[in-house]
Amino acid sequence: MQDEKKERDSRFDRAELVIWVGFWANTFLMIMKLAAGWYGKSEAVFADGMESMCDFFAIGTALVALRMGRKRYDREHPYGHGKVESFAAILVAIFIILTGVAIFVKAGHVALSHTLEAPALMAVMAAAATILIKEGLCRYTLHIAGNLNSPSVLAVSKDHRKDAITSIATLVGVGGAYFGWRIMDPLAAGVSVIFILKIGWETLCSALADLMDASLPDALLKEMTVTAAAVEGVSAIHEIRGRRSGQYMIVDLKLEMDAMMTVKQSHEIATTVKQQLFRQFTSIGDVMIHINPHAEAHEDLTRL
Repeated sequence: MQDEKKERDSRFDRAELVIWVGFWANTFLMIMKLAAGWYGKSEAVFADGMESMCDFFAIGTALVALRMGRKRYDREHPYGHGKVESFAAILVAIFIILTGVAIFVKAGHVALSHTLEAPALMAVMAAAATILIKEGLCRYTLHIAGNLNSPSVLAVSKDHRKDAITSIATLVGVGGAYFGWRIMDPLAAGVSVIFILKIGWETLCSALADLMDASLPDALLKEMTVTAAAVEGVSAIHEIRGRRSGQYMIVDLKLEMDAMMTVKQSHEIATTVKQQLFRQFTSIGDVMIHINPHAEAHEDLTRL
């Protein structure tokens, strides 16, 4: 029990660390871009800095969700608090989509205006530095999110990728404007909106699927079935279902065993199955097991 608590705390500590890294990196980038945009006379870079300022909402939302999601189950929330991470991911996704819309509107306004200025070299360098830093943050965060299966961390990684894409458009636009093609600034920003909206939509759909208790991938369920079926005393796997709750998966498993077994024997086998699944799949939070008599007809009662 103590080892499980340490492992659980370690998961959330790693998730929180990667978000804090993004927070401080975002702070540095925000100050750099606001200064470069202001003194380098680049509206695009300054707007990019303002966008970084708004990213505090996304990062702050993820941090709050992690703090809430790491609370253990209680009487009011018997399945834990993991769903709050999916809710936070939805908020981040909506913010990404709104950011894309805002950039599109601003790009259109700038393209139709006649006040385009040639930016200074520092603005071009700031946009280039932002791409490298944000893409590095995205890959680092994606790596951690993949290990932890954390919806909120994954959403933050997508937000970093959104910033990297935006900064590519900013670099193309500011670079073109620096060399005389000033209209490239708003045009490049408009193209980046397509990618930003795609990222926001994918993040939103993934988070909504978790909130709607969408099934785990078939390949993953098959692996769990093989693990459970290998336990001595299990005659067959009647049914397996799984869903996500934050960083963890909750699995429902129906085992078939010899009808003449005692309750104690079947309970011991079920406990072994659960232990094996926990050992093999570190992202499983709970396994609920139902036992059916093997090779006997029975009816599964459900109102769903």
